Amino acid sequence: MILPIVAYGDPVLRKKGVDIDQDYKDLKQLIDNMFETMYHANGVGLAAPQIGKSIRLFIVDAAPFEDKEPELKDFVQVFINPEIVEQSGEEWAFNEGCLSIPGIREDVMRKPTILVRYYDENFEYYEEEFSGLAARVIQHEYDHIEGILFTDRINALKRTLLKGKLNDISKGKVDVDYKMKFPKK
Repeated sequence: MILPIVAYGDPVLRKKGVDIDQDYKDLKQLIDNMFETMYHANGVGLAAPQIGKSIRLFIVDAAPFEDKEPELKDFVQVFINPEIVEQSGEEWAFNEGCLSIPGIREDVMRKPTILVRYYDENFEYYEEEFSGLAARVIQHEYDHIEGILFTDRINALKRTLLKGKLNDISKGKVDVDYKMKFPKK
């Protein structure tokens, strides 16, 4: 089932998500719905807060970046209760966008390599290193479960210049071709 994506301005996007366990109600269905929602919106990642759930869960499918990094062709993963335990390397800029903030893209600086501890959809535990665009997608989605948006990571002047557009998004004054839930509409 395609779920509405929560728009900028909704308080759930600013809450730190809580850990879940394998008995979380309808977890498999929730993950399936999140993938369907993400694909419908042409995203490469989706975090539970973006569908109104303040839990530590996100999904990624970085296949659209396989032209830049061929190893991402089959990079489809579920991250439950993740923790980024280490970030390394020299920060690099990449133009990011977000399904909760449609129509806005900005360069964001992030470390190129991360070490993540997480559970997959079967509650199998992993400690894995990721780099390049995989690391970037994971960091973006991880920020969501920490209550951080990519616009928090751009300089203050750019954020000020975007204030009107962000306010319009929260009111539903934005053209999108996927279901959204607007906090001020």
